[in-house]
Amino acid sequence: MSDLLKPVTIGRLDLPNRLVMAPMTRSRARGGLVGELTAEYYGQRSGAGLIIAEGTQPCVIGQGYIDTPGLHSPEQAAAWRKVTDEVHGRGGRIFVQLMHAGRIGHPCLYPGGELPLAPSAIASGERLYTPQGLLDHPTPRAMTLDDIARAIDDFVTAARYAMDAGFDGVELHGASGYLIHQFLSDNTNRRTDAYGGSVERRIRFAVEVARAVGDAIGPARTGLRISPGITYNGMAESDPEILYPALVRALAPYGLGYLHVSEYGTRPITEELRAAWPGSLLLNPHPGAGDEPATVTDGEEALASGVADAISFGQLWLANPDLPARVAAGGPYGKADPATFYGGDHRGYTDYPTLEETR
Repeated sequence: MSDLLKPVTIGRLDLPNRLVMAPMTRSRARGGLVGELTAEYYGQRSGAGLIIAEGTQPCVIGQGYIDTPGLHSPEQAAAWRKVTDEVHGRGGRIFVQLMHAGRIGHPCLYPGGELPLAPSAIASGERLYTPQGLLDHPTPRAMTLDDIARAIDDFVTAARYAMDAGFDGVELHGASGYLIHQFLSDNTNRRTDAYGGSVERRIRFAVEVARAVGDAIGPARTGLRISPGITYNGMAESDPEILYPALVRALAPYGLGYLHVSEYGTRPITEELRAAWPGSLLLNPHPGAGDEPATVTDGEEALASGVADAISFGQLWLANPDLPARVAAGGPYGKADPATFYGGDHRGYTDYPTLEETR
């Protein structure tokens, strides 16, 4: 039997397997609200040891893309409740990823047309896709200390709404160039106050968010995702081999449910983090820096090496809603269609066949 199918305890959750569904933006939440189709999408994949639902904005100014869901109102929490009920009704477990986009936003997403917020007033150099075409990300407004305190409160409020919505926990998105990551990286954080400059100051925001959310809903219900060395969304870290071990050491005493590492050809850093982290470690494995999605073999090799307790996959879960059954059978594995990743209807969302259906 594949090690991916063996049970494991993550935080306080006993998982029937080590196949985690990674959070993936799908842009099918009209007006920030998920619907019946989203409930079916996650329900189909409830055989995962753990589902981590897509990046969800904790506040209006935290939105980074069109048609992404929120968790900052009772209405949004009620909409998500249909999803968690569906997953739990099929025997699954589900966290939600709280994602404040920071500078990866645009005034067109916000009712008041405000500028997006970031640690420093440095544009990403990237663009946002909209129905009106591609728009350049503007230079964000550098956050004041009051803005920082408010952002931490927004994460806490969203985490509480997540509990109201029936989620088993929350994952804080500290990866891929979004707000928490923007504080960590020295190319996006040029602050000279207590939140910028040295490594100890750059990790402060991430630590304070994690601690505040853990205090609010319980540390075992709180996870953090990081992506050392990734260049997505204009990131360029000069010191990931110093930064991330320092972050892990600072977080270690708080008893978080898990650390989720998204690799970018950074296996040596992953190994160092594994040694320093006292709790559960989820790994989205990419031992090389290419763009090809991770394979089942990549996950099995990572488990065998001891570098992770469970493995998260993205595209494999999109195209294979019954992934555990396919792993047990040794395949075959369907391939996801990139043309249907974002937006649209059921196509490329809830219409991927199971192994039984392909037979």
